[in-house]
Amino acid sequence: MREFLESLRELEAESERMPLDQGSRIVILSDLHLGDGSGSDDFLRNQAAVQDALRFWYLPRDFLLVLNGDIEDLQKASFPRIQAAHEEFFRLLDDFASRGLLRKIVGNHDLGLLLRQDLRHPIQHALRLEWRGRTLLVYHGHQASKFFVKHNYLSHFVVRYLAHPLRLKNAEVPMTSRRRFRAERRIYRASRRLGIVSVTGHTHRPLFESLSKYDTLRFKVEELIRTYVEAPEDEKPALADMVGVYDAEFRRLSDKDRRKRSRSLYESEDVVLPCLFNSGCATGKKGFTGLEIENGSISLVYWADNRVARPYVEQEAQEQTVLEGTTWTRYVLKRDKLDYVTARFELLRKR
Repeated sequence: MREFLESLRELEAESERMPLDQGSRIVILSDLHLGDGSGSDDFLRNQAAVQDALRFWYLPRDFLLVLNGDIEDLQKASFPRIQAAHEEFFRLLDDFASRGLLRKIVGNHDLGLLLRQDLRHPIQHALRLEWRGRTLLVYHGHQASKFFVKHNYLSHFVVRYLAHPLRLKNAEVPMTSRRRFRAERRIYRASRRLGIVSVTGHTHRPLFESLSKYDTLRFKVEELIRTYVEAPEDEKPALADMVGVYDAEFRRLSDKDRRKRSRSLYESEDVVLPCLFNSGCATGKKGFTGLEIENGSISLVYWADNRVARPYVEQEAQEQTVLEGTTWTRYVLKRDKLDYVTARFELLRKR
């Protein structure tokens, strides 16, 4: 843990600083995993949705696009082949970059980009967003994996592996469920110690205010049942239907992986601090997730095909907008004011 703390301190100190205000608009995506266009290319599942969202939603609204690592999957294909297969996507990045609206952050699957001199878009290790004196540090998250923790990420690992490029192949470590949770737990604990909010990717698991979907569903079911007990009789049928929707989704998740619980991810504490956010990925079968910062708030969003029924998402979404001229809907699953997030973190961290 001490090694990762030092590494995270250095990452924060060396990263580009960007002040935020009420007018800031940022979208953070990670883990697109662009390949060579073949059957093993994970990006193909959501390519159309990602590109339409960028072209018709985020670019016209002047969002800063932050690509938080593992955008190109150099462990499956060479960079020239990836570029050739996804020229339309890279032209979209050119459009953002031409307006000064692009930041690319390196991940473990695209570390090899650090060795190239011909990049169309510069790449960096982290981005430090500053909201009223508080830090939201955007970095991919592989730095918390055991393989990287053994080396101070910037001081030792990058120098060593850049000096010996062939050793970059050793950076691939299978991302099992156990390793995912250990990395998230290191990030959570280090963020709490340092007093920063970490915004990561890497594990492919969306997190909002340090809570997983599993925990969110569990708490929601409990909240609905408590409301049901005190509700007037004419409101109980609707509440019972909502309990059914959430409970079905909760049971589906728990049957799939019973280890996805906050207890195994964080610490044995009653209050989980909002110091870890994760943008998820674009490699799932049903859509892609991301984080947005706008109007002084941070949101977890989900883009998906609106022709497919999603009872849980329809119930959970605070807001949903159909992207005109397409079959995609943008769902806002979670949203909180940055003032609330940072104040809650600061006040509860001192206890």
